[in-house]
Formats: sequence, C-alpha cells, structure tokens
Amino acid sequence: MSKFKLIVICGATATGKSGLALELAVRLNTIIISADSRLVYREFNIGTAKPTPSELAIVPHYMIDICNPEDTMTVADYQDQVYSLIQNRTHTTPLLVGGTGLYIKSIVQGMKIPRVAPDNNLRTQLVETFTQSQLYAILQQVDSIAASRIHPNDPVRTLRALEVYYITGIPISEQQGENPPSYPILQIGLDSDPTHLQQRIAQRTEKMIEDGFIAEVQYLSHKYGADLPLLNTLGYQEIRQYLAGEISLEKAKELTVLHTRQFAKRQRTWFHAYPQIEWFDIQSPNLLNQIWHRVQEFLF
Repeated sequence: MSKFKLIVICGATATGKSGLALELAVRLNTIIISADSRLVYREFNIGTAKPTPSELAIVPHYMIDICNPEDTMTVADYQDQVYSLIQNRTHTTPLLVGGTGLYIKSIVQGMKIPRVAPDNNLRTQLVETFTQSQLYAILQQVDSIAASRIHPNDPVRTLRALEVYYITGIPISEQQGENPPSYPILQIGLDSDPTHLQQRIAQRTEKMIEDGFIAEVQYLSHKYGADLPLLNTLGYQEIRQYLAGEISLEKAKELTVLHTRQFAKRQRTWFHAYPQIEWFDIQSPNLLNQIWHRVQEFLF
C-alpha cells in the first residue's frame, strides 16, 4: 500500500484557506497545490487574493501563474497537471487548497473528463444556426443520458455536450465517470455563519482597494481589452464598471461584496453536498490546533 496521502483544504471564499494552508505546510514541510480557477492566470493578483511573493517564498506553491490571461485552463488541463505533480512528487503529503469545487472533485474523485479542446468555430456555427431549445432537442437525440443531466436552459453544458459528440463521435455521457485515487485523502472544510463571512468579505474588498486593485484592473483592461473574459469575473467586472463611469466606487464595492457573498453561498452549497468533508468553524478560538490534531491523526 502506498504511503502517499493527500490533504484537501476547501470551503467558500474568504474563509482563510490560504493562511491555514501556509501554517500547515510549514509544519509538514510540504507543498501547496492551488485549486482556484483564477489563480492559474498571470497578472490577475489582487482581485483573486493570490498569495503574495513573500508567502510564495515561504512554501512552494503550484498551479499558480501558469497561464496567460488570454488562454483557457480547462478542468481536464488542470487534472492532468495536478496528477502529474502528484505522480512525480517528492513530498508524501501535499496540500490541495482552494474553493473551485470542480477542480477539487476532478482530483479527489478522479473524474473522467473528455479530452476535447473547445472548438470556437463549431460553437459559433451551432449558436448562429440553432436556438437553445433546438440545440437541447438535438442533444436529446444524440445523447439522451447527457440531456437528462443538463437543464434545458443551460447553454454552456448543452453546447459542450454537443461539441464533444460532434468532434469524437462518442456521446459525452459514455466518456464520463469516476476513477478515484487509491491513496487516502483527508478533506478539511472551513466554514462560518453567513453574517461573519459577509464581514470578512467586506473587509477583504476594502483591503483589495487599498492594495491597488483599481490600478490593477486599469492596467489589465488597457493591456488586454475590456472584453477579456477574466475581466468579467468577480471583482474585476465591478471595478471595470467604475472605471467606465457607469457606477461610483462605493457602488462598485457594494456590488463586489454582494456578488462575492452570493458566490460564497453557492460554494457552501456545493461543498456541503460531499459527506467526506470534515468541517471546522473558522470562528473557533483554537482552530489551528483542532485541525493540526486531525491532520496528525490522519498521517500517523
């Protein structure tokens, strides 16, 4: 039996995952593998709460700053790279840390993901030729199993399922499934009551502004253009609206807090659906000791 083990630290945004992971990684003399879908992109730093250079110097971090903003990191790409890191490991217990549920699921449950790159020409042709209801009807004909799992008004997943079918000739439902890793995995979840979490989100939003977030959005908009998809993500979109004169700075901050709170609620719903996750309250006065004790139990 392999001595290799994996520790996951997950939860909603602003629950302190990165800080906790840093403490544990130092104690364990191990590495941190990010499971955050925006940290993979270079130059998007303040608005993504990316670890600072000093934090990155304390513990080796992976899956951070590995993509240009114009590129796309798919879940399949992420899974391939993380599994490669794990297979070529020099540390017996790396920490997988983040709030992107699909990234974490792809690793801990071994999701089988069709290795089909997005085909923009095909997608454009389908969208310009058919309505969403027609596309869904086509999907029902070529892959009824996938259609039963996809909401009729979900254009993203409908299009992806059709894309996989037309490129490979095999229904996406036949290419999906799970092949969980054989090594033990401890999943630690950080949680908080919504009121406390909202306070933390508001504080973090203020700190991002203080740290130069507006200048970062201004620079990125100028360099890549306002239509860059990443600039329409949480925080960046609201500050971009402020820079365009559409809303005030106070409104931008208010909307950032609101949208982040809504995002955190969706994250909490996602993670609480998995009974394997062991939950810890971030308001606990001895949180670090509680988790360290659980980690030691798991490792030894």
